[in-house]
Amino acid sequence: MLERHTEGEANTSAARAEWSARETHNETRDLLARDANAFLHQSLSSPCLSTIAKAEGIWIEDTSGRRFMDFHGNSVHHIGYGHPRLVQAVKDQIDALPFSPRRFTNDVSVTLAERLGALAPGDLSKVLFTTGGSDAVEVALRLARAATGRFKTISFWDAFHGAGFGASSVGGEATFRSHIAGPLLPGAEHVAPFHCYHCAYGHPGPDSCGLACAKMVEFALQREGDVAAVIAEPMRAVPVVPPPGYWQAVQAACHKHGALLIMDEIPTGLGKTGKMFAYDHDAIQPDIVVLGKALGGGMLPLAAVIARHDLDVVGDYAIGHYTHEKNPITARAALTTLDIIEEEGLVDRAAHLGAHAQDRLQSDLHTHPHVGDIRGRGLMFGIEIVTDRDSRTPDPDRAERIYYSCLEQGLSFKISASNVLTLSPPMTIDKTDLNTALSIVIDAIKAHS
Repeated sequence: MLERHTEGEANTSAARAEWSARETHNETRDLLARDANAFLHQSLSSPCLSTIAKAEGIWIEDTSGRRFMDFHGNSVHHIGYGHPRLVQAVKDQIDALPFSPRRFTNDVSVTLAERLGALAPGDLSKVLFTTGGSDAVEVALRLARAATGRFKTISFWDAFHGAGFGASSVGGEATFRSHIAGPLLPGAEHVAPFHCYHCAYGHPGPDSCGLACAKMVEFALQREGDVAAVIAEPMRAVPVVPPPGYWQAVQAACHKHGALLIMDEIPTGLGKTGKMFAYDHDAIQPDIVVLGKALGGGMLPLAAVIARHDLDVVGDYAIGHYTHEKNPITARAALTTLDIIEEEGLVDRAAHLGAHAQDRLQSDLHTHPHVGDIRGRGLMFGIEIVTDRDSRTPDPDRAERIYYSCLEQGLSFKISASNVLTLSPPMTIDKTDLNTALSIVIDAIKAHS
């Protein structure tokens, strides 16, 4: 099912209503009605926009036979859907060992932990698995508290770290923080994110912010005095790229004030930005890394926490006591996914195709009056739709019309921050298909001038 694509979007948007009103396929309408009746309603999920009957490669297909290139995929489809090698590996693992009760171990899960520890730089070598990214964030927060003896965190407004209480507390998106009776976690302090005008456009000179956003993190660390960790996305998946030197300055501040640095690589890790970890672009080494989403190959739910070896200090406590902690099937899916990424050269492919995509978008749209910014890394890139280039006032209505126009042409993506067309295709995408998708977006933007 295509999830509602705009953060905070109302069910009654004109473009959505028009799309729904044109739905004439009985099976599709019936399934949408059943979905709305069966599931609790919540923003960004049920009720849904359409259905899915098939997913293969870069394509999803609904119950009426309409096919869409999926440039969203909830960030799980790095290797595309139903990769034949992954399908076979999971089938074989089901036959060999379908489950491993906790307190028993198995070779495939240990091998995956060793593999992730070797993949991460420096002494990030101790691993714990969970079934989802939100749970993995909770584990990272618990570990930081135990290792430092502190409970406060510094995180960023507008950030997303998951839907659990701890993850929502350190997250900064209103959708996941509002309408909850009572307080979230205490000690979850927030600062402004790294996306002021000068950061975004790299303006030098007397009006430059001089990395004031990074200095705000240090200011908060100094004033609070007892912060366990700074937790952040190395690059916002919306997408927003940090200014040069930002994470180096934040890391230095963490070291100075005794706080750990947790990098949430759940949507950005495993090569999507053109490097195995998104923070590799910024030449830092965090204390804890959280992976998820694509780790299960777009097939099975799996997330992981990778921590410094010396942070293995909670042996007498349970910080991530999950039934499927060492599930051999999910571990096999992750191992095979890593094999596919490495052996098919998908990290370099993401860098190459991402550069091509941004070059083409810049060439065709850099002077367009309703495009405020084109940004991203690798195969995570976005186009900011605005009322005019000078004011950069967001234009969510225009962005939504563009979205539905692209959907009509067989391209699905999401809108972030109300006005950013956010495109994230699988790293396996063929260049011809990528160019077709780019043409659809470019033509839709020009048609809605």
